[in-house]
Amino acid sequence: MSVPLKDRPLESVREEVIDQLILNYSHGELSADAFERRLDKAYALNEQEQIAALSADLPLKSDARYHSEKAARLGPKFTSSVDGAEAISITSILSSNHRSGEWVVPKEIHLKNYLGSLELDFSNAIFCHPEVHIYIDCILGSDEIFVPDTVDVVTDIRNIMGSVENTRNTLASAGQVKQRPRIYIHGRMILGSIEVSVKRSMKAQIKQFADGLKSLFGDGTKSKS
Repeated sequence: MSVPLKDRPLESVREEVIDQLILNYSHGELSADAFERRLDKAYALNEQEQIAALSADLPLKSDARYHSEKAARLGPKFTSSVDGAEAISITSILSSNHRSGEWVVPKEIHLKNYLGSLELDFSNAIFCHPEVHIYIDCILGSDEIFVPDTVDVVTDIRNIMGSVENTRNTLASAGQVKQRPRIYIHGRMILGSIEVSVKRSMKAQIKQFADGLKSLFGDGTKSKS
């Protein structure tokens, strides 16, 4: 016997329904307005039965091909074939330093910022290690760190007359830890600021992913509302 819907983990039900919405939209079973409306509800609702009802009338179910495409486009980028440095050091003194794009993330990153600004953008970064440690020494400077929704962040900063803000969403469950990177941020910050945030929400990424699939499969002829 299957587990009653109300006893299943809420986030598992939410993810399955969102997958079904994406697949049916990409094959023309849902209009763009209906897809966005149902997607918004899927994120807003917190009852398994209400979330499941959003896809109850849709004919297509996600399969291995869909999940493979989803992992390639939405999942964190891992590689074991790139010979990246085990540690790098970035220093900013009365200047600015920025790193973004598809850069290979080492196991350790040492940031020294004195009266300057540093920005690390992990949105399209390629990870070699499941755990990354960032060591910060920031005095009268500002550090900004952007991460995707698929990366978890833990901060442990000694803060003296400054500001430390980590708006990253809640950490993954124990079963997901091996599937997504985790960044640990250590160090000290004096009279400066450190901000960790998501540059683009998972909802926005999902909409872009769904539109990409739709362009692959064509507009279709059906359109539910």
